[in-house]
Amino acid sequence: MTLRVPAWTLAVAAMLSVQFGAALSTRLFVDVGPAGTAWLRLTFGALVFLLAGRPKIAGMTWRDWRTPIALGIATGVLTVAFLSSIDRIPLGTAVAIEFLGPLSVAVVRSSDRRTLVWPALALAGVLLLTEPWQGAVDPLGVGFACLSGLSWATYIVLTQKVGDRFAGLDGLSITIPVAAVTAAVVGVPQAWGHLSWTVLAASFGLALLLPVIPFSLELLALRRLTTAAFGTLMALEPGIGLVIGLVLLSQVPEPLQVVGVILVVTAGVGAERTGQRGAPDTHELTVPPGAA
Repeated sequence: MTLRVPAWTLAVAAMLSVQFGAALSTRLFVDVGPAGTAWLRLTFGALVFLLAGRPKIAGMTWRDWRTPIALGIATGVLTVAFLSSIDRIPLGTAVAIEFLGPLSVAVVRSSDRRTLVWPALALAGVLLLTEPWQGAVDPLGVGFACLSGLSWATYIVLTQKVGDRFAGLDGLSITIPVAAVTAAVVGVPQAWGHLSWTVLAASFGLALLLPVIPFSLELLALRRLTTAAFGTLMALEPGIGLVIGLVLLSQVPEPLQVVGVILVVTAGVGAERTGQRGAPDTHELTVPPGAA
C-alpha cells in the first residue's frame, strides 16, 4: 500500500506534521513553558521509539555510544531552542533563520565557491523577515533561532555517522532518550508543578506529530528519493512554516516578509541542487527529531 503513494507526498506530509506540531506546541507554553513542552514531547517520543525500536545495545563500546549521545544532546538543544524562539518570534521567521544551519552545511560541503551566493541570498531573506531597521526585532527570539540552526547543522553531521552505524530505529531509540534527558535540564524546572492529565495527553499527541510520525515518513521517503530531490523538498520548510503560522497562529506576514521567505526557499533549493557531494548522503538538509 505504501509503495503506491508517491515518495514526495511522504516528505511533504512529514514537513506538515513537523510544522503543525510546532504551531500546536505553543498552546502548552502557558502551562509548562517552551522548554517544558520540548521535554515532554521528547520524553513521550523516546518512549515510543524505545518500545518500537528496542535497540540492540549488547556489546556496544564507548566508541559506539559517543556519537549517538552527542547527537541526542544536539537534538535536545535544538528542540528547546526552536520552541523558545517561536515563543518570541513568528513561526515562519524562526524556521527561516533555523534553516541557515543546514543551508550552511550544504554550501560548506560544496567545492564550488559560486555556491556562496546561496547563504548570501538566504541572509537577505532573513533580514527582510526580521526587519531590524524597524527596531521591533526580538534579539532573544532571533538568538534562540540561530542556536537552533547551529544545532541543526550539528545534527546533520552527526546523523550521517549514526546512520552508518545503526540500522532501522536503533539510532533513534538511543538519541531521542538522550535528547529528552538533555531537555529535562531546563524543561523540568519550567514544567514542574504544572503537569496535569490534560497536559500529558496533549504532549503525547504532539510527540506523535513530532518526532514519531514525520521520522517514520522520512525513512520511507528516503528509501525512494534521491538526496537532491529530498533536500529540495526540505527547502520548502520555511514556506510551509509561514503558511502554518498564518493559518493556526494568525501570524500575518508583511509583503517584505513573504519575499524574505521566498528568498530563503530559493537559496535552499539552489544550495541543494548545486552543492551535492559525490557520495550518496541521505541526511543532507534533513529535518531533525524534535525540531520545528
